[in-house]
Amino acid sequence: MTAPLLFSSFHQFPPKMPATQRLPRCTVLLLVLLELALAQYEHLGYPPGYPDPEVPEQYTAPQLAPDTPRIQLRLAGDKRKHNEGRVEVFYNGEWGTVCDDDFNLHAAQVVCRELGYLEAVSWTPSAKYGKGDGPIWFDNLHCSGKERTLALCPSNGIGVSDCKHTEDVGVVCSDKRIPGFKFVNTLPNHIENLDIQVEDVRIRAILSSYRKRIPVTEGYVEVKDGGKWKQICNSEWNQLNSRVICGMFGFPGERKYNARVYKMFARRRKPTYWDYSVNCTGNEAHLSSCKLGQATAVKSNETCSGGLPVVVSCVPGRAFAPTSMTGFRKAFRQEQPLVRLRGGAIVGEGRVEVLKNGEWGTICDDHWSLLSATVVCRELGFGTAKEALSGGRLGQGMGPVHMNEVQCSGFEKSITECFFNKEALGCSHEEDAAVRCNVPAMGFQESLRLSGGRNPYEGRVEVLMERNGSLVWGTVCSDGWGTMEAMVVCRQLGLGFASNAFQETWYWPGEVSADAVVMSGVRCSGTEMSLSHCLHHGDHLTCAKGGGRNAAGVSCSETAPDLVLNPQVVEQTTYMEDRPMFMLQCAYEENCLSSTSNQAPANSYRRLLRFSSQIHNNGQSDFRPKAGRHSWVWHDCHRHYHSMEVFTIYDLFSLNGTKVAEGHKASFCLEDSECDEGIEKRYECANFGEQGITVGCWDTYRHDIDCQWIDITELKPGDYIFQIIINPNYEVPESDYSNNIMKCRCRYDGHRVWMYSCHNGGSLSTETEQTFPGLLNNQVTHR
Repeated sequence: MTAPLLFSSFHQFPPKMPATQRLPRCTVLLLVLLELALAQYEHLGYPPGYPDPEVPEQYTAPQLAPDTPRIQLRLAGDKRKHNEGRVEVFYNGEWGTVCDDDFNLHAAQVVCRELGYLEAVSWTPSAKYGKGDGPIWFDNLHCSGKERTLALCPSNGIGVSDCKHTEDVGVVCSDKRIPGFKFVNTLPNHIENLDIQVEDVRIRAILSSYRKRIPVTEGYVEVKDGGKWKQICNSEWNQLNSRVICGMFGFPGERKYNARVYKMFARRRKPTYWDYSVNCTGNEAHLSSCKLGQATAVKSNETCSGGLPVVVSCVPGRAFAPTSMTGFRKAFRQEQPLVRLRGGAIVGEGRVEVLKNGEWGTICDDHWSLLSATVVCRELGFGTAKEALSGGRLGQGMGPVHMNEVQCSGFEKSITECFFNKEALGCSHEEDAAVRCNVPAMGFQESLRLSGGRNPYEGRVEVLMERNGSLVWGTVCSDGWGTMEAMVVCRQLGLGFASNAFQETWYWPGEVSADAVVMSGVRCSGTEMSLSHCLHHGDHLTCAKGGGRNAAGVSCSETAPDLVLNPQVVEQTTYMEDRPMFMLQCAYEENCLSSTSNQAPANSYRRLLRFSSQIHNNGQSDFRPKAGRHSWVWHDCHRHYHSMEVFTIYDLFSLNGTKVAEGHKASFCLEDSECDEGIEKRYECANFGEQGITVGCWDTYRHDIDCQWIDITELKPGDYIFQIIINPNYEVPESDYSNNIMKCRCRYDGHRVWMYSCHNGGSLSTETEQTFPGLLNNQVTHR
C-alpha cells in the first residue's frame, strides 16, 4: 500500500493498444481535428468550486550562473499551515528576512517555486507571521515571477534595506508540491541549518505480520531521492524524530519495537542509505519542517556507522486500530471527553470545542497556531495538524467562548493544559478556531467511486465488493437511499458534504460493466468513515428496482449550512393563549391542532402553548429547501407556499419520555428576517420569492403566527420536557445535525406555564443531557 504523502502525484495511463485494435487513419484524423477544436476551450477549465485537473510537471534543478549569490529559503513564524509563513533567507551564514516594500505576487511565486510548491496563493505585509530577527536581506524586490531564485530578482542589493522587522513579508503557497521536487544542497558548509525538501516519505512495512495491516503503523522510514527509495541511518535518530514521522502519518504517538528482528532483516538485505541524518524538535507538523543533521558517514560496505535503517512504530488512535479489512469500528468516536470537533466534512477536521463547567464552548482564534492545533489533533487520536483554521472557517459555534490567546508548547496531553488568557474577553463566534488533522491512510477511497457525473463532485455511486471470490465494481440499490448515506459517500471520497442524494441516476451513464447491484439495504447513522461500515444486506441482496438507471447517486459540496435554534428566544417568549375554534380554521386545515379538535364545536376554545423561534444559519453555505419552486404547495387559506411540508416539529414529553402533546410547522415562508452586521438579506418569500436562510442570517417565526404553538387543551398540570427539532427528516444536508434539536424544562399548573433550562442538543455534557429524557440528539430519529 502506498503511503498518502505530501509530495507525490500519481498518474495512471491506459495500457498500450494492441496492433489489431488500432483505429483507421480517417478515424485518427477526425480525433486529431476534434482535439484541436476542443483545445480552444481548455483555458475555461472547470466551473468555479471544482478542482482543476493536475498538470504533470517534472521538476528539474535550476542551473545557476557561478556568480549568482547562493541563498536558502524557509517559511517561519506564527504559521497556520506548513505551506505558509514569514519568508526567511539564509545568506552569509545567517538567517534574515525580506521587507514588504514593493513585494508582490510575482515575488511570492519565486519564493514558493524555490521552496518546491507549485505556485503562490497570496502574500502578506507587515509581519503578519510575527517579526523575525537578524538582517533584512532583501528590500524593494522587483521580480518578474520567472526567476529561478529570489537572489536573481532586482533589489536594492543583498543586505541593503531601510526597513524594520515590523515590515517582514510572508507568503501563502499552494499545498501542492512540484512533482519530483528534490532538495538541492547549495550550502554544504552550513548543512545543519537547512530545511529538508524531499520528493516523498513513507513508512514501509517490513515484517510479514505488518504488511497486511491497515493502516501501516510500523516499518522503515524511507525517503524518495532521485526517484529511488532510500532508508535513513539510525546513528543520530531519536524519539522526537519518530514522533514527527508518526504525526505526519496520522498517529498521535510512537512506541518501542523489537530491534532484534529488524537487525536480522538488515543483514539479509543490504539497505540503501539517504545522504543525511535528520534533526527534529518533535513539534514539527511534517518532516519537511525539520532541520537536516550531519551528512551520513557511509562505510565502504555501504552500511552506516549505526549499522541499521531507521524503524518507527506508531500508536494509532482507537478509531484507526489496525485490523483485517472487514473488522473496522462501525463509526468514529472521539476518545477524549473534554475536546471535540464539530462542523467538519471528514474525520479529523472541525471547529474545536471544549467542555467547561458542563457546557461546550469554542476557542477564539487569537494566536491560534499549528502548534496548538496539533495538541488538539493528538488529543483526539489523530496525528499532527495540517492546518489551523481561523475566522469560523468551519462554521460558528453557539454558547460561550471558553479559551482565548491559546499558546501551547506542543507536548501537552490536552489543549486544556495549554496557557490561555483568562482575562481576554470580547471574542465573537466569527473568530472560532478550527483544525484539519493528519489521519491514517485507510484505503477507503480505493473501494468507492462516482461515475458518469459532469464533474468530480457528482455521479452514480459504484463500490468495489467481493463476489464469488473476486472483486467487482457494482452499483448500490437506491431503496431508502438518503442524505445520511450520501454524507458517508462524500466523506469517504474526501469531497466534503453531500448536497443531494439521488434515487435515480439514468442521466449519469456509469461504467456499463458495473451496472449490477452489489450492495443493498444501506442504512447509515452519518458518522461512518466508509459506506461498508453502514448496515447493509451483505451477500443476500434485495433490490426491487435493480441497479443501472435506478442506482444510488450523490452530489457533493465543500460546504454545507448548519441551522441552530436560539434557545433564549424560546425561553423568553413562551406564553399561553385560549383561542376560539372559529379563529383556527386555517390552522385546522393544516393539521396544526391536536386530533381531539376534530369533534370540537366552533364556539369552543383551544389552549395553545405559544413561543417564538429564531433559527440561525451558522454554517458555510445557504440553507435552501430541497424542492424547487415548481413543486412548492400553495395553501389557499393562509395564502402562502410551503417549500418544505415539515420544517420543524414541536413535542411535549412527560418526565418518563412519553409524548403527551405535539405540533409541527411547515416552512411556509423561509426567509432572512435579520442578519449579522455586514451581511445582506438574500431571501424574501413575498410574491413567490426565493426561500432560504443566508449564512449569518436568521429566520424568526413569531409567537403570534399560526401553527407556532403546541395544542395543550387536554394536558394535565405537571412537569414536562419541551422539544423542537428543525429539518427533522434530513431533507436538506447540514454540516451538523446534532444541534438541530432544542430542549427545555416546562412546568404547567393549569393556569400558567414556565419554560426554563432551554438548550441546544450537544451543548451540555452527557451527564447533564441525560437528566432530560426523550431524544438525546437528532441522529436517526425519523428514519
